Amino acid sequence: MRVAIIGCGLIGQKRAKALAGAKLAVCCDVKLELAEKLAAAYPGVRATADWREAVAAEDVDIVVVATIHKELAPIAAAAAGAGKHVLVEKPGARRAAELDPVLEAAARTGVRVRVGFNHRYHPAMQKAREILDSGVAGPLMFIRGRYGHGGGPGYDKNWRAVEELSGGGEAIDQGMHLIDLSRWYMGDFPNVQGQIATYFWDMPVEDNVFLLLQTAAGQTAQLHATWTEWKNLFSLEIYGKYGKIDISGLGRSYGVEKLTYYQMAPDLLPPSKVEFEYPGEDLSWELEFAAFLTDIREGRDPEPGVRDAQAALRIVEAIYKENGR
Repeated sequence: MRVAIIGCGLIGQKRAKALAGAKLAVCCDVKLELAEKLAAAYPGVRATADWREAVAAEDVDIVVVATIHKELAPIAAAAAGAGKHVLVEKPGARRAAELDPVLEAAARTGVRVRVGFNHRYHPAMQKAREILDSGVAGPLMFIRGRYGHGGGPGYDKNWRAVEELSGGGEAIDQGMHLIDLSRWYMGDFPNVQGQIATYFWDMPVEDNVFLLLQTAAGQTAQLHATWTEWKNLFSLEIYGKYGKIDISGLGRSYGVEKLTYYQMAPDLLPPSKVEFEYPGEDLSWELEFAAFLTDIREGRDPEPGVRDAQAALRIVEAIYKENGR
């Protein structure tokens, strides 16, 4: 399979290194020098500043869309309409409705579209899924999640601070990962409450979001995503009736990725504990793309797909509406 990467910033560069055996054919960025720099690292790859040219190229089978949020859905829809399989980075769009044309194009041409929620492919997240599927933790009760970084000099001048380009602030950024993971483990959340706030950065979008999500059965996810976490942090605690999963770290500046599982003991004595550490390289990007190649090869619906992104975006939209945005 031959790949075009549209958007050659940090995420596009990560994708180029993690194609799981597929072949990079085209690099595209509105800043041609970025596309040329990335293409130069891979023999025989060409660069362009015109995404329409990349989407229409006959030697491209898959399009990876790694642009600013405003451009994600329009480019994904055009690629799917041109008969290309698409991996579009999260959040997939600024609002759920922007993804409707992507669904329509994919249905018309029969291509597969995956949304890049790579966190599902971190080893601790996969291990958590395995533990939950085994049933040893019992029925889920609640999830508590925190995710954040502190930005850097000039962060309030970044495109993410411009609502027209990003669709919002931290809720639609790292908040989307927390929402997607919670949905993956617990299911849909018809009941949504939350607060957004801009505490530190001089920007019109939120730098903090606090979420309280509830399933139809009353299970709750309490989530906090922040751009004012001065020491980068990832923490996800999943509480079952008979056991607890505690995930911390994502590698690099977030600390070593770890999972600790606590199993309830008879008579509520101190629980047994087993720990897993994953200090190696982050392979989530490559594992995710390998899964996408399998989606294409086997004709299966990608998971997470467009409807998963829409469900997460609708939660963000509900929070924005609740807070008068």
